[in-house]
Amino acid sequence: MPFSDISNRLGVSKGAISKYKKRWFPDGKMNKAGRPKIVSETAKSLLRRKVQIGELKTARSVRKELTTMGLEMTAQSAGNLMRSMGFNAAIKKKKPFLKKKNIEARYKWAKRHQYWTIEDWKRVIFSDETKVNVWGSDGCKYYWSRRGDKMQPHHLDLTVKHGNGHVMMWGCMTYKGPGYACQIFDGTMKSEDYQHILDTTYRDSLDYYGFNMDEMYFQDDNYPKHRSRSTKEWIQKNNMLVLQDWPAQSPDLNPIEHLWHHLKLKLSAYDKKAASVHELWERIDKEWNSFTEEECLRYYESMPKRIQAVIEAKGGPTKF
Repeated sequence: MPFSDISNRLGVSKGAISKYKKRWFPDGKMNKAGRPKIVSETAKSLLRRKVQIGELKTARSVRKELTTMGLEMTAQSAGNLMRSMGFNAAIKKKKPFLKKKNIEARYKWAKRHQYWTIEDWKRVIFSDETKVNVWGSDGCKYYWSRRGDKMQPHHLDLTVKHGNGHVMMWGCMTYKGPGYACQIFDGTMKSEDYQHILDTTYRDSLDYYGFNMDEMYFQDDNYPKHRSRSTKEWIQKNNMLVLQDWPAQSPDLNPIEHLWHHLKLKLSAYDKKAASVHELWERIDKEWNSFTEEECLRYYESMPKRIQAVIEAKGGPTKF
């Protein structure tokens, strides 16, 4: 405890506390008197460079580096120093691992589409699949509390073994709003299942917004079921336009990933978990269709920036 807290609690002076600390803990580290040493601009410049290149990752590592310079301070003070220099702690973003061939493919694809305008991107229908758990870690879960508050039921994110079931779903989005979504039963999708989705859910989505299949580009990833011979034949037979050569490992280029994220946030906001996968699907259907044209259009308008970010990263990960 700080000397001031001990003094208030026991009714003794800080000097007496210091005396007994020296007596009973002779090897204990004592706070040095006087103002802490000022870190020179040269030292700050060195710290700044090492933080930027990832050599120093934590306040403790910064403190250790300062020690080698002859500057003693606590890890908390080291953290305060980094904040005063404009650095703020942040959670690492999860990004897919990119192999060399992935990076090259992303860069080439972005270069081919760097001059597409927002109006060009409006002709693209984005699609994807995702899994939503009845119980699990979907979405980010926060709550407000004050120090000393008792634990409340809404402070907990309860889990059960094996997740108690999940829903695999397919969905698509347009710049006018979300398309229809459907369940993928048995957790896997064969080429025949995928063609059925294209012929029903996707076609119905186009009809709802007044789009024609031979005028809109369809985006999907390059999973084998999406590129099987029978699927290619179905696409050709139905005069379906496809956005060619979509690069693998590129969720940052697909705006539907944002809809998945916000869908799971909406689902995690329910006070009670869904009692079954059927109830979960009812919630999914409700929340999925609650996305507005303004929300979807905003993500379409970000496409030129996404492309430029990939080019600037030479095909590497981006902030999106």
